[in-house]
Amino acid sequence: MSDPALANSGNRLEGIPLLASLTREELTDLAKRCRWRRYRLHEQIVDRDSTDSDVYFLVSGAVQIVNYSLAGREIAFATLPPGSFFGELSAIDGEPRSATVVAVKESLLASMPAPIFLQLASRHPEVGLRLLRRLASIVRTNTERIMDLSTLGAVQRVYVELIRVAEGCRPGSQVREWQISPAPTQKEIAGLASTTRETVARSMSMLISGGILAREGRAIRVRDFDRLQRLAGAMQAELNEGFPA
Repeated sequence: MSDPALANSGNRLEGIPLLASLTREELTDLAKRCRWRRYRLHEQIVDRDSTDSDVYFLVSGAVQIVNYSLAGREIAFATLPPGSFFGELSAIDGEPRSATVVAVKESLLASMPAPIFLQLASRHPEVGLRLLRRLASIVRTNTERIMDLSTLGAVQRVYVELIRVAEGCRPGSQVREWQISPAPTQKEIAGLASTTRETVARSMSMLISGGILAREGRAIRVRDFDRLQRLAGAMQAELNEGFPA
């Protein structure tokens, strides 16, 4: 159930980069026009093919954008941190949802009806420009993933996803060893790489045996990022030569 009181307990939209150009008064007004709700861990927020067209602002917590193959395998598109927004595609074109969104932490979200969101984007050029940049980023990311699926084997895709996660934790350009903490689960990596958990487990075992990765509790230390990059771009035959099956 939506809780109107949540909109009045401080201006919770101030942490949304898309809305950074708005004044405090404008944000307060928008907050009152949103529906506010907390979601539990693993609770579904948006269902694929639903006709809901609200735009959601993630104030706290984390959510995952997922889809499912005909065989029922989960394919993860992205995990969004606080400050993110989603649902803009249906708000813009009026079509059903293209993916499912699930809370991966207890999360607080504000949902804005599509007409209010479109009015906001049209009246505030800075918001409209940030929205366009977001859509361009989606196109670029999807293009990269299509290329990965078309040209890389399953093991290589696992390596590529590990690189993407590692780069997000990188402490500095001069440091060649760093920690991924908390490390994504095998299920999460499998979803991002569009493969199975068994393939992820086997691939990571090979990297650990080769001294490229090391497990440290719930974290993973990348000990040789350069070599991981080279392996991600190698042919599958080269991967098999470099590590035991």
